[in-house]
Amino acid sequence: MKCTVCERFCIIPEGRSGACGLYLNKENEIRERYPDRYLITTPISIETMPMLHYYPGSKFLQVSTAGCNFSCSSCISTVIVKEMEADSQALRHLEPDEVIAMALKQECLGIAFLINDPLASYFTFTRLARNAKKAGLLVGCSSNTYFSAQSLTELIPFLDFINIGIKGLRDESYRRCGGQSVAPVLRNLKTLYDSGVHVEVSCILERDNKEEVLQLARIISSISPSIPLQLMRFIPFEDADPKREISIQEAEDFLLEVKHLPYVYLFNSPGTSYLDTFCPQCGATLYRRDFYGPMGAKLKNLREIHEARGVCPNCGQASPIGNGAPADPHQEGGFQGGYPFTRALEMIQAILIALGVEKKGEVVKVWEEVLRNQHLQDLHQQIQNPQSYLALIRQYGQMAGRSSQAEALAAYMGEKMGVIEAGYPWIKRRPRVYYCMGKPLFCIKGERFENQMVEFAGGYSVNKEIDADGRPGETLAPAELMAIKPEVVFISAFISTPVEHFYQSCTDNAIDIPALHERRVYLHPSPGWDFGNPRWILGLMNIANLLHPEIYHFDMQEESQSFYRNFYRTEYDPFIINRSFGKPTRHWSWQ
Repeated sequence: MKCTVCERFCIIPEGRSGACGLYLNKENEIRERYPDRYLITTPISIETMPMLHYYPGSKFLQVSTAGCNFSCSSCISTVIVKEMEADSQALRHLEPDEVIAMALKQECLGIAFLINDPLASYFTFTRLARNAKKAGLLVGCSSNTYFSAQSLTELIPFLDFINIGIKGLRDESYRRCGGQSVAPVLRNLKTLYDSGVHVEVSCILERDNKEEVLQLARIISSISPSIPLQLMRFIPFEDADPKREISIQEAEDFLLEVKHLPYVYLFNSPGTSYLDTFCPQCGATLYRRDFYGPMGAKLKNLREIHEARGVCPNCGQASPIGNGAPADPHQEGGFQGGYPFTRALEMIQAILIALGVEKKGEVVKVWEEVLRNQHLQDLHQQIQNPQSYLALIRQYGQMAGRSSQAEALAAYMGEKMGVIEAGYPWIKRRPRVYYCMGKPLFCIKGERFENQMVEFAGGYSVNKEIDADGRPGETLAPAELMAIKPEVVFISAFISTPVEHFYQSCTDNAIDIPALHERRVYLHPSPGWDFGNPRWILGLMNIANLLHPEIYHFDMQEESQSFYRNFYRTEYDPFIINRSFGKPTRHWSWQ
């Protein structure tokens, strides 16, 4: 029997499943194998989805399940698409009316399915959408939109908004994921727009696909130039080649070439102004947004938006975003909403891999225990401090039956920390250290782990002098950065920027700080050295060396090799390390 949920059109024999493993041919009917099971049900602000031109700042209930109809390399959602099974005990069974009751109780404007694809749970999502509409809620999703014409026709009456993730315009891009062609997605894009569904389009921007993106912009413009295009700056997760990553500066320069659409946005780029919405008439900033973790944004000027009453305060032109914004925007908690949830699971995975765990099932068991006992908030607190991180290693080691390995890892890290502490009596002065992510003006919040590392290594964190909001921080004005007078700067090893681009950005923004005069701006040798996985111990030693070279003399090449041999059983090679917290190299794979 042919499955018509998506355009893969799997032919499924009686009692068997198709390619995605999520649908079953039972008694000559295609059924969902694990209906009404949810991994995530939590309120989010709509920009976290991300959705930028639809009820800005409003609260929606995020729902996510597990699995996907595609299997894409370097997927940002790998942990719940490929590693968390749809029948996992971490998922809760909820009837549609129970989910709707959650949304209403928490005063959500609607329901949004994201992180994994609703095509993984098509019948569950359709039932939920139908009932939610009856309850007066808005309904939307983020999807690869590889719906068959039949399944999309059935869903459209209950759908208000959608973020369409396009893999590329070459059929080869879809074949790598399990599909055949981009054609169904482009067909569905036009169908959705013509049906009155609010549409925003997202696609990856990497070093070598600029012409494809320009062509996509032309296609979108031919449907409607009012459709926003979200460019997701490529981050090399999982098995992706780090050479594909385009820098923030290069991505911003490219956006100037996208002239076919008035509303083009740049994500995964802390400190960029290309998340803002500008007046199409005079260029004034109407909606100001900030980086809010991978794939997310946060609205920053709600007061000004309300005062403007739907028109540009500069020229009187009507705003391109017609829906109102709430007076009090929703603020997600730690590891709640959007992709930070998947990053939290990956941080747990990172510890377990360093303890020698090589089977997905062992990791999933620990995830299930953490999620069943609602320990993610505890994780968010404990992971921000070097000493409590060692306790986490022991805790997860015990859960996984790897206590001896956990003790060995914690002892190794504790020994290196002890060497640094032993040098404290010789520290005459703690230099003022600023930690940024991406561009110079994006300040990492003072309580975050990176700044705790700075102080443990003998520095004074000036980030703690700034009341930064957001996740993981917020963009400062140049005067704010200059006022704290940093003598040393570290650039995040997760979403980074080349040091030479940092200096150029300071010149462009007329930023003058002591660190520039002393040429003391540093980027760690490898990703993952300052947050999210046990490799931060290497970053801590590196920071100590750079802040106090008269005291600390760690041989970082030797220390890196030792760490990789002892805990990953492989050689250290900085050229094959990507930005995943969990996997030590892009070639690492499960047994």
